[in-house]
Order: sequence, then C-alpha cells, then structure tokens
Amino acid sequence: MKTTILRMSLMAAMLIGFTALSASSTERTTEIAHGKLKTEKFKVYGNCGMCKKTIEGAFKDVKGVDKAVWDAKTKMMSVTFDDHIISLADVKKKIAAVGYDTDEFKASKESYGKLASCCQYDREEAEEEEEEELEIEEED
Repeated sequence: MKTTILRMSLMAAMLIGFTALSASSTERTTEIAHGKLKTEKFKVYGNCGMCKKTIEGAFKDVKGVDKAVWDAKTKMMSVTFDDHIISLADVKKKIAAVGYDTDEFKASKESYGKLASCCQYDREEAEEEEEEELEIEEED
C-alpha cells in the first residue's frame, strides 16, 4: 500500500515537472516566433458585431497575419503580422475588399453595397471625421 502511494506520488511529481518544462519551452518558441511580428493599429469604419465578424474574418486564412482584432466602440483595428510576408497596405486592402473603409483605403461601392444594412455606416461622416483627425495631426 505504501509502495503504491509512493509510486503514484512520484508519477504525479514527474508529470507536473514535465508539464512545466513543456510550457516553458513553448513560451520560448512563441517569443522567438513573435520576434518577427509587428502590431499596427489603425481606424476601420463599421458599426456592430456583424462588422467585427466580417472585418476580423477577412484574415482567417491570410498568410502572415497572426492576429486581427477590431473594436466596434473605438473603430480601431489591431493587426499583428509578419511584414516580410504581408505589408500593412495589403492588410488594409483586405479590409477594404470586404466592404469597410480604413484610414488609407476605401471600399469599393460594390463591396460596401453588399454589407448588411446594419453594417452600412455613414461614409460622409466617416470622411469628415478622418479629415478632422488629419487637421489635428498637421497642427502637432
């Protein structure tokens, strides 16, 4: 009985040690992999949860994009990507291709027109807001 308990305790300790070792090596691998990645934040116009799904979904199978997150309240997009594989301009073009305007690229009328009505934001208002932001940047 004591031998069985001792064996089980030893096996549990070995399992915990192995798990800790695996986790630390995974972390190191992740750090090395992320050494090539960069994160950029920029404005993307949209309205709702459906917009979020479409905008983020534009990167589902895109090589070089590690993470894409859009915040509906702030209208800010955060994309983590390998700029040796995909450029920031190409990232923004992917968003425009699914119907959403970015700070640099506008969606075509056709792709914008395909958006659900809840996702069709006021493009004129978005342009005015963008112009105001540019004026503030120029003053600085």
